[in-house]
Amino acid sequence: MRRLKHCRNNSEIEDFAGKEILEDLGIDDPTELTGLYDGIPLTERSVSDQPGQPNAIWLFRRAIVDEWVERGDVALPDLVAHVMVHELAHHFGWSDNDIAAIDEWWI
Repeated sequence: MRRLKHCRNNSEIEDFAGKEILEDLGIDDPTELTGLYDGIPLTERSVSDQPGQPNAIWLFRRAIVDEWVERGDVALPDLVAHVMVHELAHHFGWSDNDIAAIDEWWI
């Protein structure tokens, strides 16, 4: 596991999502999940909430590389940045549908 040094939230890099994460999300193929926001979005937090586990953004390296090879039309750093921004949007309370509505990348 490697951590991204430039992020204040926990940001972690693994080859693939773990079996438990994939099962929780109903995903059979680990290459289908390139990133994951694990936490409570800002829009759902309250000042009265008890501190819990820190929020984390997971990037799944092998899944990202597989998508990069499959797409063939994007630079790898751009894809990594895009996955990171997508997961940060979840941190701010955006759903996948919200993101897709303004982001032609995923169409």
